[in-house]
Amino acid sequence: MRTLGKISVAVVVLAGLVYLYYTEVKPTVIFGLRSDYAHAIRYQEVPAGLKSLKAESCGTCHREIYEEWKTSIHAQAYTDPFFHAYWTKDKHTWICLNCHAPLENQQPTLIQEIPRGRVEKARQAPNPHYDPDYQKEGVTCAACHVRDGVILGPFDDSVAPHPTGFDPAFRTTQICYRCHNVVAGLWQFYKVGPCGTYAEAEGGYYLKDRGLICQSCHMPEVERPMADGGPIRQGRRHLWRGGHDPDMVRRAVAFQVEAKPAIPKPGDKVEVTLTLINAGAGHKLPTGDPDRYFTVEFVVQDKQGKILETQTDTMGRWILWQPAIVELYDNRLMPLASRNYTFTYRLPAQTDGLRLKTRVVYHIQTEGQHKMLKEKYGLTSDEPYFFTVYERDVPLSGDVNGSLAQATHDPRLGCRVQG
Repeated sequence: MRTLGKISVAVVVLAGLVYLYYTEVKPTVIFGLRSDYAHAIRYQEVPAGLKSLKAESCGTCHREIYEEWKTSIHAQAYTDPFFHAYWTKDKHTWICLNCHAPLENQQPTLIQEIPRGRVEKARQAPNPHYDPDYQKEGVTCAACHVRDGVILGPFDDSVAPHPTGFDPAFRTTQICYRCHNVVAGLWQFYKVGPCGTYAEAEGGYYLKDRGLICQSCHMPEVERPMADGGPIRQGRRHLWRGGHDPDMVRRAVAFQVEAKPAIPKPGDKVEVTLTLINAGAGHKLPTGDPDRYFTVEFVVQDKQGKILETQTDTMGRWILWQPAIVELYDNRLMPLASRNYTFTYRLPAQTDGLRLKTRVVYHIQTEGQHKMLKEKYGLTSDEPYFFTVYERDVPLSGDVNGSLAQATHDPRLGCRVQG
């Protein structure tokens, strides 16, 4: 009986500890509750001279910028089907809106208090200024440019039909800080949160040494009038291409491939090395959402297409989410860093029709995650969630080196961003 009593006490204590952990300790969001994004950007009135805060209103004069913004992931930050599926999975946690629809004008409730930093315990009140149509604009013009009735920007001599002001943050990475520097919080054992690209770029890897900022790649320079009929200035394109854009990812990586021996004979052991280089990004590759990763694949096939041997290596970040958030592994590439992936295969006596396929694939999420979001959380998008950034299919006879070699661009920071 005493043994049963001790077991019962132990079970009660354990249950109490588990309850305490999940109600008071375990983080309810996957990042720390930093003060400057714990609340939405305060409510903004329509500046004098404008009819509305909506992007379309800005576009009447800033036509080219508006057309670029409409194509951007910023414009889709709220309506993006991937965001909505993840957000549904996270039970529509209100704090997600502070980056995906960041103005108070765009949010249905106002956060009055966050006791002990516990997101799920936040005291909320209805927002009388909430505009559901405006919410759909995501990271809209006013999120960056409107404060206290003034349109802020990178110029100190602007002439416009509305109040203007110069903000030096537009010429630095500081303008990106709020939403791209998500940090780890208490009981979260990883260096940076899931959207820590700013911290990676500001880590002294090499951006500052070259006089570059985030905008150098993601908002490429262009000479044009900032508004219709205005003077031609050195401005930037409002594109913000990134990890969802195949061309942007391809510009970030370079490849070098070498086979030894270059011209193999039957019976030779062929060693193929693919070097993947972070040649064009000022942050780690991949970056942003920790679900993103690269695979480096080698496949040998005979002339009938039968697979004889395969090898797949993965580059990314792996995080344990339950019962605590712990970063298990991170083998992503630093800027200008490279990594070799080597595949070895001994040729048979008959090599006729034998082929080697090499491929590097960028994944926004795993197949399992994609299936789960579609089946359980209403993902409706048919957009690809992985794409190939390098691929060669060559015969394992003749000059293998000459057939394999293909570099995307020189292994140095390029920022070759087009429209």
